[in-house]
Amino acid sequence: MPSKAGIDQYVLDKVKLLLESLEYGTVQITVHDSQVTQIEKLEKHRLPLQAKTKIHQKNAR
Repeated sequence: MPSKAGIDQYVLDKVKLLLESLEYGTVQITVHDSQVTQIEKLEKHRLPLQAKTKIHQKNAR
């Protein structure tokens, strides 16, 4: 098993930046041999729900 060296400050700063810029979603960190090799950010945008009108209710049937 590889030795566990400290995490590079660049990686920590990048993860922090992604987390701070995210309202809804996920940040996924991929590790290989105890080293961060990839960071992915999946952002979701929540849309407000609108009240259904009678026309929408008829079409749903």
